[in-house]
Amino acid sequence: MKVLGIISSDKKLNQTINEAYELWESKSYKLVFITNEDEIYEFINYELPEIVVINFSDPVIPLESLIKRLEEDAWLHYFGIIGLYDQGDVDEDELLEKLKKVNILTLLNSYRIRSHLMKSVEIIRDNYQVIFQRGFASKIMESSSGSFMIPNDILAVPIYAGIAATSLAQSGNISSDKKMHLQLVLAELIVNGIEHGNCGVSYDEKTDFMLNGGSVVELVAEKCRIKRIAQKMVRLEWETRADHTKYIIRDEGEGFDVEALQEKLRNQDDYSLHGRGIRMARQLSKEISYNKTGNQVTITIEHEEQEQQPFPIRFRKEEILQVKRNDIIFREGEASDYLYYIVSGKYYVYHRRKRVGELSQNDIFMGEMSFLLSNQRNGTIKAADNGKLIKISRKAFVTLVRDYPYYGIFLSRLLARRLARSNEQNAKLTERVNKLETNC
Repeated sequence: MKVLGIISSDKKLNQTINEAYELWESKSYKLVFITNEDEIYEFINYELPEIVVINFSDPVIPLESLIKRLEEDAWLHYFGIIGLYDQGDVDEDELLEKLKKVNILTLLNSYRIRSHLMKSVEIIRDNYQVIFQRGFASKIMESSSGSFMIPNDILAVPIYAGIAATSLAQSGNISSDKKMHLQLVLAELIVNGIEHGNCGVSYDEKTDFMLNGGSVVELVAEKCRIKRIAQKMVRLEWETRADHTKYIIRDEGEGFDVEALQEKLRNQDDYSLHGRGIRMARQLSKEISYNKTGNQVTITIEHEEQEQQPFPIRFRKEEILQVKRNDIIFREGEASDYLYYIVSGKYYVYHRRKRVGELSQNDIFMGEMSFLLSNQRNGTIKAADNGKLIKISRKAFVTLVRDYPYYGIFLSRLLARRLARSNEQNAKLTERVNKLETNC
């Protein structure tokens, strides 16, 4: 079982974490609490954790030296950090500024630990690319991008929005104040996609439900009793360039009359139950637009002039591929001169014309085995839907690893994860075959 490192000596806080863990259904990590400075570095260097939780309000932990060590040692950039703090003792804006060079994915104050900590762990676990984006991809590419597929879980929405906004703030592209505003805007627009798009909640239905004492959480839960509604998702996609970041939020609903809604919003007061996300987005963003159907909104955030972290850009000349459904990425038997970084989309794997698996952005790369072994492709990759890939040459990748050897840890971990998943799938398949043979 993988470990979840908790760097905290606060017994009361640690008890709260234990209680939150006991309520967590998954329990896919083993909690390990660390307080001694030597043990901290021993743990993060040799346990190779994916996620570390750090109590930044802990007076016992040598936080200044820990932060300095994390900043200076690039080897320690391959895991994601969930930061905890006591809002009575620590200012979040100041903390974000202090931590801007380390791989913070989300910050939780003490009030939100019980409700949000394990949900944050789960989201990061299921979206491993968020660690990769911050710790690796953002340091070697001229632009970075990615996406979340968000279920109809209103309580989880602030976590997704928080990870996206925190990443942009830590990169030095927006201020801490703007970060909080962006998090609220993204959360509001995602909630709109869930309640109005996926769940089909009308303007009048929401008004009546809330005036009768109900909440949006209850209304969405009621709608999701229908299986086809519960299975719908909202996609949050982003692309960061030198001077701006574009966020695209798309739901699986039928859409709405955009002009009619905007007219209604113009004629209502600022305290209305409706349209808060759109009003906030207009104030924050350089541009906000909808598609014709009304089930996709795009907001563009201009970056602020702040000190940027220097980083080696190695893949700025690599080709970006806009992939359409049914496109063939490469075919079985072809030469394997390129590695593909998966920005978005889902891809089917075929061997001898039979579909044997699928890949997504959580797999980070495709074609890495034959690429590294200089073999021919042992399978065909076909796009299951629209997506985006970065085509990376052997020369660019080998040069990067030669110049920055610690980046090799990423590929090693990805290959190990892929092998573990393959072994698990084979074990399940063998078990099913054995049961069939027994029944026969």
